[in-house]
Amino acid sequence: MSRVTALIDANNFYASCEQSLDPALLGRPVVVLSNNDGCIVARSAEARALGIAMGTPYFKAKQDLEAQGVVVRSSNYALYADMSQRLMSLLESQVEELEVYSIDEAFARISRPADGDLRPWGRRMRALARRNLGLPIAIGLGASKGQAKLANRLAKVEASHAGLFDLGDCGDGDRWLETIAIEDVWGIGRKLAHWCRLRGVRNARELRDMASGPLRAKAGVVGIRLQRELQGHACLPLDLTPAPKQETCVSRSFSRPVTCVEELREAVATYVVRAAEKLRRQNQRAAALSVYTRTSPFVPAFYSRSASTSLDLPSNDTQVLLQAALPLVERIFQPHRQLAKAGVLMQHLQDTEQLQHHLLVPCSAVDQARREVLMRTIDQLNQRHGRGTIQWAACGLHPGWTMRRGQLGRAATTRLSDVPVVQA
Repeated sequence: MSRVTALIDANNFYASCEQSLDPALLGRPVVVLSNNDGCIVARSAEARALGIAMGTPYFKAKQDLEAQGVVVRSSNYALYADMSQRLMSLLESQVEELEVYSIDEAFARISRPADGDLRPWGRRMRALARRNLGLPIAIGLGASKGQAKLANRLAKVEASHAGLFDLGDCGDGDRWLETIAIEDVWGIGRKLAHWCRLRGVRNARELRDMASGPLRAKAGVVGIRLQRELQGHACLPLDLTPAPKQETCVSRSFSRPVTCVEELREAVATYVVRAAEKLRRQNQRAAALSVYTRTSPFVPAFYSRSASTSLDLPSNDTQVLLQAALPLVERIFQPHRQLAKAGVLMQHLQDTEQLQHHLLVPCSAVDQARREVLMRTIDQLNQRHGRGTIQWAACGLHPGWTMRRGQLGRAATTRLSDVPVVQA
């Protein structure tokens, strides 16, 4: 049995997540907005059919959206992350190997059956995702990652294939590759696409069959590898064990300009708390951190400043990180500046399995274990009852600078208060 690479992704993921929790949205045009309800970053199939463009500022499109009956939702990242985790867990149980490629797509490795027909498997996968999660998925099958990417695109644009396309069992594969423009080939950027068109290479089939010499001279080994992927050679293995993160960043734009140091301190504290949670989930500690802030790049007198510090002992303890980060706020704040964004960056990350102690910094193993239990308990309570159930006082009680999300929908998978109640 030959091995096949599959690219499985959720269609219109953010919008589909909103529809999965609110059946009243099914069949209706839905758009999802970016941070602070800024721009349109996701559209349902119905919204795409109306010609709504990606990246359109909400304030410009608001009246048109209302006139067309489009449902608008603010970004609900907690919901999307949870639905992504559920989707990947479902896929992992149905394939031999899985590489999580992004929040809504994954590469998988499966074996082709004796009769060569993977359509029953694909239909079963689509049915499982729809029944268990309410998410529509598309599946592209090929001999390599490059082919799987093309097949996935064909699965979405060719309605007759119902969200499933097998490039290795489709009859005339060349005819299908000719329908994919060179700009839509995975790994082809704007400049390389322009270079290809100048040489008469207009689609995926022509890129696959072009002379490798000019392509190597232009794009090097990356271009040759892409061409061989299109030819069916699996040059890119699945990344089953992603490398540990080197840095972890948490940053947000403010819903309104921040002009006082107290609010900036609350914002930095909030981002440090979030970053510490990420570190513990990643099983990492930070040996250094940086904080930064800036004004809007569109104001005349642009201002940006950052400050950094090192920790005597690497840590993922929220209290330790707050004590290191908050004194830096005074160094980056400047009066009369209308600050638009701030962030924290955890650096020099280390695995939690090892901790290099400092000769001049006492650290009791008992105290370290107690702090780890405390942090784990706080994380479990916030995860069970919703973020902010246990909060640090430095973050403030009701800050007015927090991200604007006026169209926020439910998050029934991560927030207990949003779970629907059925009375009978």
